[in-house]
Amino acid sequence: MTSPQQPTDSPTIESSKPSLPKQVWRSQRENIQILAIALFLAIVIRLFIAEPRYIPSDSMLPTLQVGDRLVVEKVSYRLHSPQPGDIVVFHPPAALQELGFKPNEALIKRVMATAGQTVRVHEGRVYLNDRPLQEPYIVEPPAYELEAYTVPAGAVFVMGDNRNNSNDSTVWGALPQQNIIGRAVWRFYPFDRLGEM
Repeated sequence: MTSPQQPTDSPTIESSKPSLPKQVWRSQRENIQILAIALFLAIVIRLFIAEPRYIPSDSMLPTLQVGDRLVVEKVSYRLHSPQPGDIVVFHPPAALQELGFKPNEALIKRVMATAGQTVRVHEGRVYLNDRPLQEPYIVEPPAYELEAYTVPAGAVFVMGDNRNNSNDSTVWGALPQQNIIGRAVWRFYPFDRLGEM
C-alpha cells in the first residue's frame, strides 16, 4: 500500500520585514527626531541656562584676554542678586546705547558694588563703603578719581579690571540689573588657560 504523496512545494511565507525604502525612511525619521530634540535642548540651554561668549576687548585684562571664550551661566541670578567680585555679561544700558552701542551687544565687567552700597576711587584705590579693596586682579591702579557714588535700587556698579582702559560705570553710571545676561563662570578656550573665573 502506498502512502499518500506529500506535496513537495511548501507554501511561500511572505517576509515580515519592511521594504528597503520603508527601512530607510524609518531610519531617517529617527535621525530627524534626534536632531530636532538636540536642537530644542540647545536652544533651551542657551536661552535659560548657559551660553558661550567671546571676549572682544582688553578691558578685563589681565583676568580675561582678547579672544578668550567663556561659559556664561544664567541660573544663579534667578535665585540671588549679583555679588561684588562677580564677572557679569550684560547688554548695554541706555547711556551706552545713546553712544551707538547696539541693544543686543554683550559687554563684560566685574561687579564692584550692589544696590545701597557706596563706591569711590581715591588716590589709586577703590573703596567700597569707605573700605579700601584688595585687588590683585587689576592691571594697574586707577589713574582717576571718582566721588562717592551710592548704587540705586535694582542696579549694580561695574568696572573693568583694566581700570584705565575700560568703558564702565565710572563713565556711564550704574548698570540696571535687568540688563545682566549672566555670570561668567568658566573659560573653555584657549586650552592652556582652562578654568573657573
